[in-house]
Amino acid sequence: MNSDSMFVPRRVVMLAAFGLMACARSATVTSAPSRTSDPRVGLKAGLHDAGEAIAGMARLATAKPTGKFEGSTNSDLAFTGNYAIQGNYNGWQVWDISNPRQPALKVGYFCPASQSDVSTYKNLLFVSGEGMTGRLDCGGQGVSTAVSKDRLRGLRIFDITDIANPKNVGNVQTCRGSHTHTVLVDPKDKDNVYVYISGSANIRSDAELPGCSSGSPSTNPNSALFRIEVIKVPLADPSKAAIVSSPRIFNDLVAPPEHGVSPEDKKAIDDARAKGAFVIEFGGEAQVLPPQFAKMLLDSLVKERKGTGNPTAADSAKLRADLPEMIRKMFGSPPPAASGPRPGPTQCHDITVYPALGLAGGACEGYGLLLDISDPVNPKRIGAVADSNFSYWHSATFNNDGTKMLFSDEWGGGGGPKCRAGDPKEWGANAIFTLENKEMKFKSYYKMAAPQTSLENCVAHNGSLIPIPGRDVMVQSWYQGGVSIFDFTDAAKPVEIGYHDRGPSDSTQMGGAGTWSVYWYNGVIVSSEMERGLDVFELTPTKFISQNEIDAAKTVKWEYLNAQGQPKIVWPPSFALARAFADQLERNNCLSGARLAAVRTALSTAERASGTARRDALSGLVTQLGNDKRGSCDAPKVGMLEQAVRDLMGGVA
Repeated sequence: MNSDSMFVPRRVVMLAAFGLMACARSATVTSAPSRTSDPRVGLKAGLHDAGEAIAGMARLATAKPTGKFEGSTNSDLAFTGNYAIQGNYNGWQVWDISNPRQPALKVGYFCPASQSDVSTYKNLLFVSGEGMTGRLDCGGQGVSTAVSKDRLRGLRIFDITDIANPKNVGNVQTCRGSHTHTVLVDPKDKDNVYVYISGSANIRSDAELPGCSSGSPSTNPNSALFRIEVIKVPLADPSKAAIVSSPRIFNDLVAPPEHGVSPEDKKAIDDARAKGAFVIEFGGEAQVLPPQFAKMLLDSLVKERKGTGNPTAADSAKLRADLPEMIRKMFGSPPPAASGPRPGPTQCHDITVYPALGLAGGACEGYGLLLDISDPVNPKRIGAVADSNFSYWHSATFNNDGTKMLFSDEWGGGGGPKCRAGDPKEWGANAIFTLENKEMKFKSYYKMAAPQTSLENCVAHNGSLIPIPGRDVMVQSWYQGGVSIFDFTDAAKPVEIGYHDRGPSDSTQMGGAGTWSVYWYNGVIVSSEMERGLDVFELTPTKFISQNEIDAAKTVKWEYLNAQGQPKIVWPPSFALARAFADQLERNNCLSGARLAAVRTALSTAERASGTARRDALSGLVTQLGNDKRGSCDAPKVGMLEQAVRDLMGGVA
């Protein structure tokens, strides 16, 4: 039922899948501005000529999709060297962003397979395939039979040593396909990489892939439900990649309660029913089936009965009767419990690994999980949280020192307008937790601030940390809500500090545009716009972010970056780093004006000097800062400044 040229799977039915947690939280939520105070409100509609609002950022370039990728949904991003690799339902495109003002297409690789989420490591590219029409040979003709030796549902592996000419060097088939995947580089294993597979679609037939079963694990220990797959990839020979374990990290979790529909959604559903639209039930919540998907299903019924012309009333009646079982089969609903509470989620959507900490965050539909990945083949669940305000736990992010975790809620599955003025601010947001002794403690919600229209799909989606030293700052996609940058250093009081937004893609109907994912990579911010292409931004100084903080962030360089892999951020010694901490002390009024002036003068003097003179200037500043700590309202930040100056001394010849 997938279409490789339409944004169908998540938009249609990964909607508000499992409503969550036993009790709603009462906490700080960033409130939406009034409709007249935010420049993002009332923007002109248009696909490539929409109105734009931007703050704290500058858009450097937009590169439109080309050829067979135009009109097909862009998905997630991965980075290697000077390249941004952009997934697409028809394959992927490789963009050279060495000049961020002029992204240049290096290669467009046509290989339809549903989302085509991408990751890299050294000379390897990993691509997810989940849809029923994906082929091993990357052909565009799809797969028409229920069972086929030609179907690819799982992980593709490519050698991109010559990135303009990728070579398929391995495929690993899985029972549920790969909606997303996570590349884990184990610091203790230099010979292999590991890939965690998260599949959210139906379980394939045992006739197509032996061993696949949708039965309950209580009756079939080999059931493909309630587990993830761990693939081991030998770097010397990726063709030998294979599943090495299937950890059941969801065991004993029960289905959390549902928060139901918002008043605006209830009215829309009632109106749709009155007009004869198709309404589906998914995870206990009613959702209107998008007209284009309903048409595709009705046309398939006409074809099935060898009919001609338009669907009949009998076709419509049959589709209404078939939809519940169709949704259950397509998206792997858990089998009913023999007794007691309903079982919980059967898979994760995203798993974010932080190898430096030996931890991972699992965003697993009805729960947010904390995993121990010190043994990459056997990840262990060590914590689980849920929340009745959350509908679909979608992705996870750690802060750099591992003291906080952030989970996003994809209420509406990415296809719904969930940022309207009347929508609850706790729904379709981020939940921020502190991490204390490996225990998650809830602190607050954050939701993109500007209310969006009913024609703009909008909800929390993918993002990453921005390496501003001494702060927890994240850039995040919100589909047609645009890009939001926010500071969650105070976990109880997250604050928006920048944004970019366009008007609706269509002024008359819901479109499929919006930013799918956005990440900081080596000094720029890159966004995958589902319909419009690839956007490249840079930070600009504001009252929230100084130029010194931006310059310090730009000193952080990575060889590669994947959506679901967090590298430890390490800032090399620089005068920009020291000045960034001084700017933060000024912003927080935690060092007097006179002392800040003296610090900045000392840094400038040292920067102009060299050898012994530089060392002496820096040494004197270290002594002064040691005294400053005792009188500052932010002694830890003065300590960061002191350490940054000490590190500069280490580089003096």
